[in-house]
Amino acid sequence: MNKTLRLSFSIKNTYRVNGILFSLKQIPLLKRLLPATLYKVKGLKIFANILSVLWEIVSAFIGKFLYLATMVWGIGTFYKGLPENEVFLHILLILTVIGSFMKTHLFNPTKDKYYAMILMKMDAREYTLINYIYSMLKIVIGFLPFMIIFGMDRGVPLWLCLILPFCIAGMKLFAAAVTLLDYERRGFGYNENKLSKYVWGCIALLLVITYAPPAFGLAVPEMASIILFLVCIPLGAIGLKKVLTFRDYYAVNKELLSGLTSQMDNTAKTQLTKQTNEKKISADTSITSNRQGFEYLNELFIKRHKKILWNSTKKISYVCAFLVAAVLMIVYLLPEEKSYINKIVMTWLPYFVFIMYAINRGTNFTQALFMNCDHSLLTYSFYKQPNFILRLFQIRLREIMKINAVPALVIGGGLALILFVTGGTDNPLNYVVLVVSIICMSMFFSIHYLTIYYLLQPYNAGTELKSGTYRIVLTATYIACFALMQLRMPIMLFGIMMIVFCVLYSIAASILVYRLAPKTFRFRT
Repeated sequence: MNKTLRLSFSIKNTYRVNGILFSLKQIPLLKRLLPATLYKVKGLKIFANILSVLWEIVSAFIGKFLYLATMVWGIGTFYKGLPENEVFLHILLILTVIGSFMKTHLFNPTKDKYYAMILMKMDAREYTLINYIYSMLKIVIGFLPFMIIFGMDRGVPLWLCLILPFCIAGMKLFAAAVTLLDYERRGFGYNENKLSKYVWGCIALLLVITYAPPAFGLAVPEMASIILFLVCIPLGAIGLKKVLTFRDYYAVNKELLSGLTSQMDNTAKTQLTKQTNEKKISADTSITSNRQGFEYLNELFIKRHKKILWNSTKKISYVCAFLVAAVLMIVYLLPEEKSYINKIVMTWLPYFVFIMYAINRGTNFTQALFMNCDHSLLTYSFYKQPNFILRLFQIRLREIMKINAVPALVIGGGLALILFVTGGTDNPLNYVVLVVSIICMSMFFSIHYLTIYYLLQPYNAGTELKSGTYRIVLTATYIACFALMQLRMPIMLFGIMMIVFCVLYSIAASILVYRLAPKTFRFRT
């Protein structure tokens, strides 16, 4: 067992260390300084190992913190009229059920499992159990400090905060046992990375049950939540027995990893990606355009990739419209909440930076551009001339702004309407600034993603991200957006700041693309 644990950690660590060294080699400022024999440099390998171990430790905590801070504690602060501890436990209870069946840690095909079980022929049962128990320990340890901080802040007793991480682990053990029993009954397991539409439907229903009732003053009673959480511990013990006695882990993992095996080959993976994309591209031969030059190229691309570019945007817009309607319904049914909702709209505008970041389709757009257009045209020198690059950049920016503008208009208009029905504002300009600032946020992310695509071009032939700098920029963007969530500023102040920043960023992006893209916008092998 100890040997398996050491080997398992060694495989993960080696893979992560090599990934860190590869990413360092992709950073422009370091690329020329680092030697070609990078993987043999002892000092760098020690540095990468330290980073790898630190990440292993940090990763046990950071995800739990973000989960509790946003989905449980953060959203829970919006609800008034119910005991804070009751709302906290209500949300946590149902989300625990969702998370337990969505992520079992057993039916998850990963490269680590492929390397260990397929390539190195390690004992499947022993490897699976060691890593599963390790993941459960990470859940308990990772949740414990933040459960105490956020739970006690919402009035949850300390003794319960100490027990809740074990309850969450118990629910996951029970869910794992259920999935194993289902495998024995049906003969095949489900891939938790590829959930069916029926499972997603159940998840959506449970999310509604999670967040909708507290808005109407309804929640699972505190004592009922406590009892249900405590029941998770004996259920977990039953689940643990099933997990430990199950014998067919090799067959389960072989089935799950069969698809991953072919994907490990770059050629096969590229073909699979292309085939998936081609199914979404219109084959209608009647599609044409009356325009010329790059406008002709762009219009054909947009028309043929309508399903890829617009379907998700439409779905997001419908969800946003539904949420706006839900808030308006709450205002109608609970008029005493008008002042509170009005205050939120007036001061929580920075929160929507993260929301606009989350719903922006910039990465989808650039990935489609590369795979189905730029991948072929980048081999021609004319395609990389500064004037042509800037012209095509402007055309594409116009199109991605159109795509992202639809949900932005729904959100901006919806917020203005909510502000109006909840009592309005003394300054009518707040309505204008509210709508314009949301649109500017959408414009910023559209510009941002397209700019870093041109300056860093991160994709290889299989649309895999191979640029360490690109990953760093994406991470920095996420951190900045998350940090802005914590701000509380008046609409007028933050809105004007956002509008000015968007204009300046647009000018800077155009200059950088014109000057640098001819050198950076290239085919990455």
